[in-house]
Amino acid sequence: MESKIDPLDHELAAHPAHTTTALVQPPHGLALAELALAVGGFAIGTAEFAAMGILPEVASDLHVTIPEAGHMISAYALGVVVGAPLITILLARMPRRALLIVLMLLYAVGNGATALLHHYGLMLVSRFVAGLPHGAYFGLAALAAAALVPPHKRGAAIGKVMLGLSVANVIGVPAATWLGQALGWQACFAGVALIALFTAGMIAYTVPPLPMARKASPLTELGAFKRPQVLLTLLACAIGFGGIFSVYSYVASTLTQVTGMSAQHVPFALGLLGVGMIVGNIACGWFADRWLERTMLGWYGFTVVMLLVFVVAAPHLWAVLPVLFGIGVASACNPAFQSRLMDVAGDAQSLAAALNHSAFNIANALGAWLGGMAIAAGLGWTSTGWVGAILAVLGIVVVLWSFGLERRTLQTA
Repeated sequence: MESKIDPLDHELAAHPAHTTTALVQPPHGLALAELALAVGGFAIGTAEFAAMGILPEVASDLHVTIPEAGHMISAYALGVVVGAPLITILLARMPRRALLIVLMLLYAVGNGATALLHHYGLMLVSRFVAGLPHGAYFGLAALAAAALVPPHKRGAAIGKVMLGLSVANVIGVPAATWLGQALGWQACFAGVALIALFTAGMIAYTVPPLPMARKASPLTELGAFKRPQVLLTLLACAIGFGGIFSVYSYVASTLTQVTGMSAQHVPFALGLLGVGMIVGNIACGWFADRWLERTMLGWYGFTVVMLLVFVVAAPHLWAVLPVLFGIGVASACNPAFQSRLMDVAGDAQSLAAALNHSAFNIANALGAWLGGMAIAAGLGWTSTGWVGAILAVLGIVVVLWSFGLERRTLQTA
């Protein structure tokens, strides 16, 4: 039976120096437990982003247009936004390790159904189902990683778990896209389903029973919505991170239309962006453990610079490639914001962590929408960099608002 002690209690999070050791120890070593959690992120990242690369095959096979096939991406994103809070609230009393396993099994079911169903409407339903565990898994995986290490190392631990998502962009997405093109698009999702099943087994074997909040309940988790600092942190994610997606959503077209890169070389350029994400996750976790507030502000500031430089560098191949690497680094801000949520969520840790990924998906939609509006208005492909920089600046404004409000609250307490 899992312990009822909360390793991420608000008071402990606010005073991490009070403890120097992890509260739970993995039975087969920390590295294997972190790897298991990261493999789940690898599966999720592969399925989420590979879907964009196999739209022509899906459209041809199901006899729909490419925009109609693109609805599978929207259905998945909707599942993420709905599933993250819903699953976390309804299953608040389920032990965290058991819930992680259930979420991976649900992810396997959703992707397995996509691979087996040969009907457009049912395929959309299966993508919605596959999206449901996405946010809840990443949120709980971050909490699990933090519980396995001393509090002053939690940022680095979260960064290691998020490496699965970054590696998916470098290895998983190209491999899944190739598999889908060679053996049919269903093979891509079948492969992800198998990885999800493998992950569930790895978690059961390597991750110890995880402590739960003392008063874990749906009502307790809903308390996250009453905390201004939680809402401001989520708003900062949804707006500021939207700047990255403003450029990322149209980077392939920008590279072919502005840089003059051939279509077959675009995946290599995107792979460079993925390498930047890997470096960024490691670096952001390290910095967040030492200077959390400065890291949040600095990361968004770096994002502003990279997106503005992208506007100038886009016409030149020699210049745009290192900028893409820098944008990848800038996109890996999750360890810092996840750590911030742990500090301000109090006893609503699970919901706040899951909502973080709903916020990132809102950022995805917001950035793509505003970037598309700029292109449609005739401002050119590189206008996405200006849009993205503005969003990142607004993210900085919200972060400063959050810090200022927190200091005023402490002064009047």
